[in-house]
Amino acid sequence: MKVGLFFGSFNPIHIGHLVIGNHLAEHSDIDQIWFVVTPHNPFKKKSSLLDNYQRLEMVYQATKEFDKLKPSDIEFSLPQPNYTINTLVYLQEKYPDKEFALIMGEDNLKSFHKWKNYELILEGHHIYVYPRISEKKIETQFHENPKIHFVDAPIMELSSTFIRKSIKEGKNVKPMLPNSVWEYLDEMNFYR
Repeated sequence: MKVGLFFGSFNPIHIGHLVIGNHLAEHSDIDQIWFVVTPHNPFKKKSSLLDNYQRLEMVYQATKEFDKLKPSDIEFSLPQPNYTINTLVYLQEKYPDKEFALIMGEDNLKSFHKWKNYELILEGHHIYVYPRISEKKIETQFHENPKIHFVDAPIMELSSTFIRKSIKEGKNVKPMLPNSVWEYLDEMNFYR
């Protein structure tokens, strides 16, 4: 079974995440997409994050109606900060019968050469890249790599940052979120 790992803080998860995850589950050779809730991205300030389990709950709410989309708290028990290579090594040991691939936006591929042990990641795993609008150029070494697959997924220029800011300003963001996530956010009074 091939599992696509879609890492993110999902603060909150929104319809853009679901569209991309579902597109890959339905239109690629990936059997399942795991939405890996990251406790702490080394490149982000921790203070703006909701609690790990609150974000996991939102991912659960968003994915529960989709058989091929699963929430994952795998990084909660790993040493912080989380580096993708460490998570991949752990997953391969824990699930030797599964093949793990990475899912990332084109914007992340542009800085992939700065990731810890990125060569090892590429050696052992396929990477599925969905389109994003951004200025930077992709490193030449990633253009022709047989392990990197550029996916013709819809371009989703929706961000969790924009959603949080809009909620704080009292704007209606309901169409940008799965209904169950909106209800949970509203009930818990998050981001206000």
